[in-house]
Amino acid sequence: MRIKSALAAAAIVALAAGCGGGGGADGEAAKPGEPVKLDFLSLAWQKESVAANKAIVQAWNAANPNIQVTYVQGSWDTVNDQLVTSFAGGEAPDVIHEDSPALSGFAAQGYLLDLKDKVPAELKSDIPQAAWDTVTFDDGKGNQGVYGVPFLQESQVIIANKKLLDGAGVRIPTPDNPWTWDEFAEISKKLTKDGKFGTAWPMKAPVNKTLNLALNFGGTFFQTGADGKTTVKVGPEEKQVLQRIHDQLHKDKSADPAALGQGTADPLPAFYAGKFAMLPAGVFLRQQVAEQAPKDFAWVTLPPLKGTSTDQGAVSQTLSVATDSKHPEEAMKFISYFLNGENQAKLAKGDWLLPTSQQAAADPSMTTEENGWAVATASVKNLVVAPFLKVNGFDEWKSKVATPTLQQYYANKISLDEAAKQLVDEGNKVLERYQR
Repeated sequence: MRIKSALAAAAIVALAAGCGGGGGADGEAAKPGEPVKLDFLSLAWQKESVAANKAIVQAWNAANPNIQVTYVQGSWDTVNDQLVTSFAGGEAPDVIHEDSPALSGFAAQGYLLDLKDKVPAELKSDIPQAAWDTVTFDDGKGNQGVYGVPFLQESQVIIANKKLLDGAGVRIPTPDNPWTWDEFAEISKKLTKDGKFGTAWPMKAPVNKTLNLALNFGGTFFQTGADGKTTVKVGPEEKQVLQRIHDQLHKDKSADPAALGQGTADPLPAFYAGKFAMLPAGVFLRQQVAEQAPKDFAWVTLPPLKGTSTDQGAVSQTLSVATDSKHPEEAMKFISYFLNGENQAKLAKGDWLLPTSQQAAADPSMTTEENGWAVATASVKNLVVAPFLKVNGFDEWKSKVATPTLQQYYANKISLDEAAKQLVDEGNKVLERYQR
């Protein structure tokens, strides 16, 4: 899931001073005749998304005078550190917006309420099990619990220059008949001519994209032995996507080398200028293309590629309830309203992401051809639990081992075998510290 800046200073102030443990005045339980007061920490940051969040809260408050919710603006950049502080001080907001990987540690420390038996049947059945799996974690005592309600997800699609695709006469893939990786490679080569490239792979932050796409070929990068210990695995399945991206850059030379060290959105000006025809990216990037592309620029969203499957790793945005909340039942009622099908469609539209709600996914705004929504929404069926996000020590492996190693490999500074050895040998040293 992408992480963007909101107002970090505002988040610090809000979390330090604005969240009082979910009671009434000064964090105490509501007095007779007074409304229950809940704090809702939101990490929405895009203008449309913030507006959608605030509008839903306003509608709830108007319809529920006895349960009043205060919207607290947070920041993806600072939320984890601030939550640690607020949890420790007993001042966490009642309802917490996070992403699913962060829930594991907070759940194991007892800071989040297990919602397994608290989610209403209608909401539970509206969200597929694959999404619930992203928020199911061990509580640190060997028990599996559900520590959030998943509501927005992201898939990797391909954003393409329609004029260049039409000019080359290539088959336009559909969700039911996607391109294979081999087709993508051949089409990229066909589109590479006259100083222009078929595709671009911005890999400034290569790990999540690589590992999520590796599931196309069954690559998991981690395995757990009979002794219960997890180790890094880089075999034939894991090497598939690594080598295919590397080959486009250095063998086929069908990928624009200028994009390699860039962030996801950085190549967009070159894309609009026709320097390359296709950009693999998260579905959220469609917003910037829709808003920034020249008026005469025709573009199309293409579905995820297929290896042995079209599986991709899923990370969910979630709403959780703090264990210390004095009003957990009311907090769950608010979450159920906030994440009903109608509201999830609004939230997904505002964030340009995919709703987990099946009702929301069927909403006409989610299935329109405009701006690639139909293709994007259909891609939710490709999402499965990203197994690496359940690995204790993954964040350190990602930052200290995988990021520099993959950057070196994609830049052609080390071989695939050398990359695999670094990922495994150095990675296992990291994981070992988490399993003692």
